[in-house]
Amino acid sequence: MQIVYHLGAHVTDEALLVQCLEKNAERLAQDGIALSPPDRFRAPLAEALSALRAGPISEELETLLIDALIDEDDAQRVVMSVDSFLCPANQVLGDNRLYPKAGERIAQFRDIFPSKEVEFHFALRNPATFLPALATRAKASPFQSFIDRVDPMVLRWSDVVERMAAAAPDCRLVVWCNEDTPLIWPEVLREVSGHDPATRLKGTHRLLERIMTREALNRLMGYLDDHPPKNETQRRHIVAAFLDRFALEDEMEMELGDTGWTAEYVDALSAAYDEDVHRIECMAGVTFIAP
Repeated sequence: MQIVYHLGAHVTDEALLVQCLEKNAERLAQDGIALSPPDRFRAPLAEALSALRAGPISEELETLLIDALIDEDDAQRVVMSVDSFLCPANQVLGDNRLYPKAGERIAQFRDIFPSKEVEFHFALRNPATFLPALATRAKASPFQSFIDRVDPMVLRWSDVVERMAAAAPDCRLVVWCNEDTPLIWPEVLREVSGHDPATRLKGTHRLLERIMTREALNRLMGYLDDHPPKNETQRRHIVAAFLDRFALEDEMEMELGDTGWTAEYVDALSAAYDEDVHRIECMAGVTFIAP
């Protein structure tokens, strides 16, 4: 059995991934894939993590944990998703880094399923927009007080990913950029669900609905129907071309909030993020979904 954790990050897809997978519930069930919602998995996982402190998880306890997560007897893949797996929003920043306890948490989530194949899926976001959005999620005000424990210029997602990979070297780790999701959303859904590239799932255009008018999206869908792309690369190119022409400008602009940052500072943060993403793309043991 495969256990899949979608970890967030915070303020990335905002539960859209789960919503899209739920639209495919019948198809997932046919393929032996079960979704365990947060209101069902939180308590059993908390109990398992508590038991882990006393020693390794037994086969009997692992079986009981699976039974608590899902009803399906024939499931071969269990998917769980919540952006607070690693920590609450107000604990994301600490020790001048992002998710300071990421490695520790990953190891624990792996160890409560000792006999299963475990995967972790994680989205990144440009700190220039991530930090303001995170402050809003954490209900932290003023913004400068929220980030006074860190220097945004030294925060690196590669540090988080490295700690995750080191904590669970036998687990698959899939990473992508939130900014790329309009182009790669079908692949993200399939990676999490475990389907092959030929599988067509419902909800693959939900993100585009947020950033294009209905008329423009209908034109895109019509074009894809009339000119079926031969592969994912071609599909991305078509979507990118339509976004260049028809994307809603307000939805594509950075939301910086009341940060007090200058345009030059934001550009520097974004440039550092681009370099950091390139480093992650090259990491051994990491599957990176690139546009």
